[in-house]
Amino acid sequence: MSVESNRMATSYRVLVSDSLSDSGLKPLRAAQGIDVDVQTNLSHDQLLEIIGDYDALLVRSSTTVSADVIQAGKRLRVVARAGVGVDNIDVDAATQAGVIVVNAPTGNVVAAAEHTIAMLLALARHIAQADAHVRAGQWKRNQFLGVEVRDKTLGTIGLGRVAQEVVRRAQGLGMNVIAFDPYVTSEYATQRGVRLVDLDMLIAESDFLTVHVPLTAQTANLIDRPQLQRMKPSARILNVARGGVINEQALVDALEAGEIAGAALDVFAEEPLAADNPLRKSNKIILTPHLGGSTHEAQEQVAEDVALQVIDVLNDRPARYAVNAPIIPPKDLDFLIPYIDLAERMGRFLQQVSGEGGINRVEIAAHGDLANYDLAYIKAGAIKGLLSDVVDIRVNLVNAALLAERRNIDLVEQRLYQHEARYETLLVLKLTTPTETWTVRGSVIQGEPFIVGINDLWVDFPASGHLLLTSHRDRPGIIGRVGTLLGQSDINISFMHVGRRGPRTDAIMVLGTDEATPPAIMEQLEALSHITWLRAVTL
Repeated sequence: MSVESNRMATSYRVLVSDSLSDSGLKPLRAAQGIDVDVQTNLSHDQLLEIIGDYDALLVRSSTTVSADVIQAGKRLRVVARAGVGVDNIDVDAATQAGVIVVNAPTGNVVAAAEHTIAMLLALARHIAQADAHVRAGQWKRNQFLGVEVRDKTLGTIGLGRVAQEVVRRAQGLGMNVIAFDPYVTSEYATQRGVRLVDLDMLIAESDFLTVHVPLTAQTANLIDRPQLQRMKPSARILNVARGGVINEQALVDALEAGEIAGAALDVFAEEPLAADNPLRKSNKIILTPHLGGSTHEAQEQVAEDVALQVIDVLNDRPARYAVNAPIIPPKDLDFLIPYIDLAERMGRFLQQVSGEGGINRVEIAAHGDLANYDLAYIKAGAIKGLLSDVVDIRVNLVNAALLAERRNIDLVEQRLYQHEARYETLLVLKLTTPTETWTVRGSVIQGEPFIVGINDLWVDFPASGHLLLTSHRDRPGIIGRVGTLLGQSDINISFMHVGRRGPRTDAIMVLGTDEATPPAIMEQLEALSHITWLRAVTL
């Protein structure tokens, strides 16, 4: 959450380098302060040459967003993938550079599920082979004796969003469904009418086996020759998820050996599929060119999903489906966003009042309702505020925690579910440097960020604009002398708040001013008697 008030007054440039639905991009084109530039079919060198002029990059699967692209994108704040996978984006490099990577994991779920069912039925009834047969002028129906899917067992590797949509449709066709997914419970599967089994049992029992997992080090070649050899000879296998999960050469070998009956693939280890790829030579395999998400509805939805997230990121709001940042549940967003903003303002406040020393430790305490929420973004906001004017690279909510770790900052989180007596919800930041400790308390009051305490004194003021703070002994005339000196210097005071321990004891005064207090005036103020310290802060 940036504290600048004119966020979208700035003009942002967005590059769309792959073909995306124009309808889905409408929110982006309509957003104030955003220019959309569509340039498809760029070579890698061409992309490197121009990416430095853009704040956001939207891609599908054709554009490779490698580390050198991220490095060349000096203005880049977000890379958006209009689809589920981010295999073509160097997420680690983006995180290091503070670039948010977002995707659209739900927009093409139904399309992918429907394509899976289409491939399953095509496998069962030899649709593709029969079509080619008829087009070749033949009519030998007995060559294409199929099987019914009713009462057959569908095994799914993975039980995520797409798999669940496949399951619903398969059950509608009368199929029995089993699943292997180490990340869900038996109860979760049972609620969906699915029996959870281990991988070996799934492979042995499935009449149709479908893959719905991402490609990772753990899932690469998950289905290899040994697994294929344990399947029923009448079994058929499908992949509309990610190429590389099934070993393609092993699949061809298993089909030639009669170890399984057929396969249908929409994704491949290398795309596009090479002309000499052995998959092309088997008439037992149905091949489609990565069509899982290729429907008008899905393409509109994924383009709209990433367009809205780009607008959010450029507005310094959390993205709904950030790949390299904590994801805030939509139901929590309205509550948390003002506190993320507050955390950054409090971090900036501490950075400006604490002087030039390094940071040893940052303690973050959430009191009251705030303690019930995920504090990942709150911590990142605080670190962003503390480091933005200190380090020489861009700091944002993506890389803030990483930068804190690199600077050996000890980050401590505390939750206090009972609210503090004065405020139902309170955020407390405590900063420890090699020479001093500062504490600032904040809350959101009627939707606006307020600092409500400094060190051990309560003082309530808006966390915005130009602020002048004094710590002094509460004696008659001090406030007047400060006000008089500012008035003589033509510095207008917009508000004043004072917190004190008691009459004629320690006190803190906070003045809001229409402009920053010049250094020469600061020197005159510091010379006043009874002032312990003086700070000028801009939030």
